[in-house]
Amino acid sequence: MCGPPVTTCGSKRRSSAPEERWGTPRVQSRPSTRASERPSRPAAPATDFSDMTDEHQSVFEHTDIGDTDTTHGRTVTEADVTNFAGVSGDFNHLHTDEERMADSMFGERIAHGMFVLSAATGLLWQTRTPEEREAVVAFYGIDNLRFRQPVYIGDTIHVETEVVDTEAKPDGPGNGTVTTAIEVVNQRDQTVISCEMTSLLR
Repeated sequence: MCGPPVTTCGSKRRSSAPEERWGTPRVQSRPSTRASERPSRPAAPATDFSDMTDEHQSVFEHTDIGDTDTTHGRTVTEADVTNFAGVSGDFNHLHTDEERMADSMFGERIAHGMFVLSAATGLLWQTRTPEEREAVVAFYGIDNLRFRQPVYIGDTIHVETEVVDTEAKPDGPGNGTVTTAIEVVNQRDQTVISCEMTSLLR
C-alpha cells in the first residue's frame, strides 16, 4: 500500500509587482479587521476508522502480503547534495570535493546515501492516498538496509515496494504493523538501496 512518489510537485512563481521591489514600501488601503470580528473557521474533521466494516476496511485490513507499488521518479540535483550536506553536517569529500573525486573509483562526486534514503521516503509519502496517510500511527524502523550502488548528481530514482509481512495489534493504538520490502532504483534499472520498512497502521 505504500507507494511515493513518486511524482514531482511544482509551484507557481509569483511575479513581483514594481511596488514590491526591495526598498520600495508597499501601501495597502484595505480596512483592518479585528480578530474578534473575524468569523471562526471550523476545524477539519479527523478521519474516523472506528466504524469501518467489511465494505470499508481499515487501511491495515485492506493491506495484503504481496501488494506492490511503484512511485514516480525524482532526479537528484546539485542543490539536493549541497543542501543535505548543510543540514546534516556531512561534508565528506565523497559528496563535496569535485577535484578529489575526479581521481576516485567513482570518477565524480556521489550523493549521500542517507539523502537518497530520505528522498525515497518522500516519494513513498507522496504516493499514498489521503486515507493511507491518515492511517500511519508510527514508523517502527528499517531492517536489512544496504547501499548497493552509488547515486550521482543527475541520476533519476524511483521506489518499488512489496508488502512482505503484516501483524495484527488488537490491543495497541493501531490495527497492526506492515513490513514492506523497499528497492530504490535508478534510470539504469539498478537497485541502489534495498531495505525493509515497518510501520504501525490503523
